[in-house]
Amino acid sequence: MHIGLVGLGRMGGNMRERLRRAGLDVTGYDRDPQVSDVGSLAAMVEALPAPRTVWVMVPAGDITRGVVEELGGLLEAGDLVIEGGNSHYTDDREHAAFLAERGIGYLDCGVSGGVWGLDNGYGLMCGGSADDVERAMPVFDALRPEGPREEGFVHAGDVGAGHYAKMVHNGIEYGLMQAYAEGYELLAAKDIVTDVHGCFQAWSRGTVVRSWLLDLLVKALDEDAGLTGIKGYVEDSGEGRWTVQEAIDNAVPMPVISAALFARFASRQEDSPAMKAVAALRHQFGGHAMTEAGPTSGTEDVSAEAEADEAGPSSGAGDTD
Repeated sequence: MHIGLVGLGRMGGNMRERLRRAGLDVTGYDRDPQVSDVGSLAAMVEALPAPRTVWVMVPAGDITRGVVEELGGLLEAGDLVIEGGNSHYTDDREHAAFLAERGIGYLDCGVSGGVWGLDNGYGLMCGGSADDVERAMPVFDALRPEGPREEGFVHAGDVGAGHYAKMVHNGIEYGLMQAYAEGYELLAAKDIVTDVHGCFQAWSRGTVVRSWLLDLLVKALDEDAGLTGIKGYVEDSGEGRWTVQEAIDNAVPMPVISAALFARFASRQEDSPAMKAVAALRHQFGGHAMTEAGPTSGTEDVSAEAEADEAGPSSGAGDTD
């Protein structure tokens, strides 16, 4: 099988390599000529045998929309586009409708695995028609982890279902990472515990909290036991916000994921306006002491997060993971 791959950043470049290792032919295009196989999107399409399959792996939003629209003018009826970035599921419906007018099929595919996917494989969540999914199955089988297909790939439903599933996946990821991070902070705060790193390492086998994320936190602590080289500032992907918004829209209680998202907002405040208000109120009603603002001590907050997979819209072509 021969496919086109648009976007050869952190994820796309590794996906190209994994597909080639599995024996598939891949012609990749990226706006960076140093990593691109061809000089233009048109040249990539021309290199593919009909009916063509093109995987798009670029940042969500306007960049993805632009690539899909350009492909709509280059591809022919019977061709297939797979959108593997982190698009909002409603965008998928627009992309699918746009391409359907030209007789071009469309699948959305949420991809999890981050920079480790090249060797470990990628978890794949796909949305679209059963016929299009079956047609692209050699690609999915090459990218997913070894083992039973159902443990690394799901046809989640119609167009949009794949990215919706990935959105929820990333929301869950927020909650898991926050729980590990809070546990780390409490262990580090209590002087009775003298080997915080060892505690996490001891949890990595046989306990109910073992996971790949825990393994990655152990790895981070191996490299920097006190996480002193990391500033406690954490971005959030669009998917975390989308998950919470969907919970609101569907009246689904989601206190853990919501709190994890808000904790990321708090990480960006060096001097919280809300906490200033709390301090002022305590002083007003109870005469409690306040700490006056002054030069900072230079001590940086640290974060226990080991972000392995999370991906959201970014500025670089192909930088979705």
